[in-house]
Amino acid sequence: MGSISARVMVRWHRRWVVLALVAVVTLAGCQAVGPLSVPRDRMDYADAIGQSWKQQMLLNIVKLRYLDTPVYLDISSVVTSYELGGEFTLGGTIYPTRTNSNATNGALGVSGSYSETPTISYNVLTGEKLVDSLLRPLPPETIFAMINAGHPADFLLRASTRAIDGIYNGSDAPLSPRPEDPRFSDVTGDFRTIELAGALDVRFEKHDGEEQTYVAFRPHVSGKADRAIHDLKKELDIPANVDVLRVVVGLVPRKPDQLAMLTRPMQRLLSELAAGVDVPATDLKAGRATPTPPHGPGTAPELAHIRSGPERPTDAFAAVHYRGHWFWVDDRDLDSKRMFMFLMMFSSLSESGKVPQAPILTIPAR
Repeated sequence: MGSISARVMVRWHRRWVVLALVAVVTLAGCQAVGPLSVPRDRMDYADAIGQSWKQQMLLNIVKLRYLDTPVYLDISSVVTSYELGGEFTLGGTIYPTRTNSNATNGALGVSGSYSETPTISYNVLTGEKLVDSLLRPLPPETIFAMINAGHPADFLLRASTRAIDGIYNGSDAPLSPRPEDPRFSDVTGDFRTIELAGALDVRFEKHDGEEQTYVAFRPHVSGKADRAIHDLKKELDIPANVDVLRVVVGLVPRKPDQLAMLTRPMQRLLSELAAGVDVPATDLKAGRATPTPPHGPGTAPELAHIRSGPERPTDAFAAVHYRGHWFWVDDRDLDSKRMFMFLMMFSSLSESGKVPQAPILTIPAR
């Protein structure tokens, strides 16, 4: 009888040991919060910040069509901390009773705690930062830097430029529309042809401590590129023997080897996009929004199309609710989606040509 009791005691002892080891291993594994939080937090916060940026920009574009005051709120930092704690208790007693000499009694306890405390800081765009971000024209050198990186020249020049060597781009801005010079589309189209042929070179050089940007044409790359270079020089009154142009700010060049550009500030670009908002007919009839600009020969092509309706869209790239209506960019509208992608780049480049500090994300995990 004593040997049986001993075997029972050994079995129970082993069970408690196994349970204890499992609990300890489990708790130890749960302590590794830091590495496990990286893929989740990085993706979740990046997606949330990106979605909120698109919605804020879309809402402000719609507001401009209604001549409402846009508000820009930047996320300056995201700080969140995790804390995970756990405790394991184990106790047992083996004692005989009058009815059962092999009776045992035990207790097993596991307790834990988890907490998350995010802190997100916002900055309202005002003062000098507002001027730099929204009211200062985009630097021409950054536009050509984007072209040099492989982005389409015709699209970038059409979206960001008011005039090239005195040839004006069209404008659909609600308060200051302007017909397009027919030569502007030819100029941007020639730049795109030259770019696609690999005959366009953008150089950044420093002379006397000043950063200078040059646009160079490579002849004899292809017959199509040579014809585009010839036509572009003719449209811009560039001498036939000049293949390197210095990019300068201005309406017209002062020298024959200069390319003069007037660029749009971000606020003007957003006003252009506001022309592409489908305003509900009831709001137009009531005079709550600016009239829809005409489209046809001599008018600027639409940069983006923002739809509207009474119901929340089911397939939207970005959507906002405003004045009792839904406004959105269709997820299948690639041109409008591309415009929003470049809006984020332009908003960064507008700050004196420098990309600003991204929001700081700090996630302590304990």
